Amino acid sequence: MTTIRFSGNQSAFYTELKARVNQYFESRNSTHHGDQRSLLKSSILLGLFFGSYILLTFRHLPDLPAIALCAVLGFITSAIGFNIMHDGAHGSLSRNKWINKLAALTLNMFGGSSALWNIKHNIIHHSFTNVDGHDDDILNEPLFRMTRFQRRRRIHRLQYLYWPLAYGLMYIGWIMFLDFSKYFRGRIAERKNIRFSFSQHLGFWLTKVFYIAFYVLLPLRFYSWEAWLLGFSIFAFSTGLTISIVFQLAHTVEETECVKADEKTDILPTDWATHQVRTTANFATGSRIITWFTGGLNFQVEHHLFPRVSHVHYPAISHIVRETCSKYGLPYYEAPTLSNAIASHVRFLYQLGRN
Repeated sequence: MTTIRFSGNQSAFYTELKARVNQYFESRNSTHHGDQRSLLKSSILLGLFFGSYILLTFRHLPDLPAIALCAVLGFITSAIGFNIMHDGAHGSLSRNKWINKLAALTLNMFGGSSALWNIKHNIIHHSFTNVDGHDDDILNEPLFRMTRFQRRRRIHRLQYLYWPLAYGLMYIGWIMFLDFSKYFRGRIAERKNIRFSFSQHLGFWLTKVFYIAFYVLLPLRFYSWEAWLLGFSIFAFSTGLTISIVFQLAHTVEETECVKADEKTDILPTDWATHQVRTTANFATGSRIITWFTGGLNFQVEHHLFPRVSHVHYPAISHIVRETCSKYGLPYYEAPTLSNAIASHVRFLYQLGRN
C-alpha cells in the first residue's frame, strides 16, 4: 500500500478556489456534471465509431479509403476515451450513476480494464501525480526516462527521436501486455496486493475474449490475414499515438515538476492542491477543436484540481483557477498551441536523455 502523504492539510489556496468554483455553479443554478453538450458529443462519437466499424469490417469500402478510415477509427476511439470513458470513470459525465458506469465501460469495449484503470488513474495518478515510483504514468522504464530520479540508460539519448514509434505501440502494449502484468501481479507501481471481486475478475476476462472476437475473428471472416493485419496495425498505431500525446503533454513537459517523497518521512514537499498545479500543464486552450476532441484534457490543471467536474465546464472555470493561482503566487503552466506543447515535450525527453 502507498504510505506517502502530503505536507499539511487543505491549503488556503484550495479552500478559496473551491469556494469560488462552487459559487460559479450556484450562480448559474448548475451542477458539476455534463449537460446536453456531453450527451450530444457522446452520441456523435459512438455513432461515428460503429458506423466506421461496420464500413470497415463488412468490406463496404475500396482498399485505399478503408486504409484511411482505419486511421480515422483510431482517432475516434481516442476521442471516445477522452470524452466518454474518462468523464464517466470520474462520475462527471451525467447526474445518472448508471450512465457514468456504462460510459466508463467503453474502455472495456476497446480492450482495456475499467477496474484497473480506476486504480491506476483515478486513485493513484490523481493522488500522486508525477511522484516518482508511485505515478504509473511516468514509469515507462527501460524504454523512457521520465524523471531525473530514474536511471539513465544509453538508449535514452535517442528517446527524443523514437517517441512517435514507441507511443504508437502503447495502445496494443497496454491491452495485450500491461493489463495482464498488473492483473497477475496484483500491483500497480507501489500499490501492492490489489484484490478484485468476482465480477471484476469475470469482467477482465470477458473483455479480453470480446476484444479478440470483435477486432480479430469477425474481421477475418471478410479479410485475409495480411489485409487484416495492415488495417488493425494502422488503427492500433493511430490510437496509441493520439492517446499518448494527449496524456504526455499534461505532465511531462519542461515546466512541470517531478518529485520524490522524503526517504525518511515519506512526506511530499507540498500540500495536494499545490502539488497538482506544479506537476500539471495545459495546452492549446484557445482551440475549440482541440478542446472538443480531447474532452477538455487540454485543460489539465482544471481537471486535476476538480476531477469530478465535467470537461464542458473547464473553459469557464479556467479563469477562476488562473486568477487564484496568481493571487497565491502559484504557477499556471500553459502552452499556447499544440505544436508548442509537443516541442516542449520533445525537449523534455532530450534533456532527460542527456543529463
